[in-house]
Amino acid sequence: MLGARAGLDSHLVLLVCRFDVPTPDADAFLVRGRRAMELLTAAPGCLGGELGRAIEEPGRWVLQVRFASVDAYRRALSPFPVREHVVPLLAEALADEPATFETLASGAGGAVTAHESLLAPQDSAGGSAPV
Repeated sequence: MLGARAGLDSHLVLLVCRFDVPTPDADAFLVRGRRAMELLTAAPGCLGGELGRAIEEPGRWVLQVRFASVDAYRRALSPFPVREHVVPLLAEALADEPATFETLASGAGGAVTAHESLLAPQDSAGGSAPV
């Protein structure tokens, strides 16, 4: 079990939530999104985040936050202010796709680092194995 725990502590997590925000609600959503980012990025293990709006469709927004590990992500969602302000916002995200991703590659300055997958490899009939 120690190996499983160590695995959760060493895998980067990416939270990506997309929102459909009507134009009249954009200012209020921006305030709520900024508050969510303040709370999430203050959490230990949060590596940063962004809140953005689509240029082509101004009613489409995205909140993207990076965490150092699965445990850091889970802990960041635990404090009461996060449950009070962030969780309701995340519940409004479009539910047609997943929001939490493991990071398999990260890059900066032209260098790319590969990260091991937390998921079991898929057989050839069920999908692809990690690269």
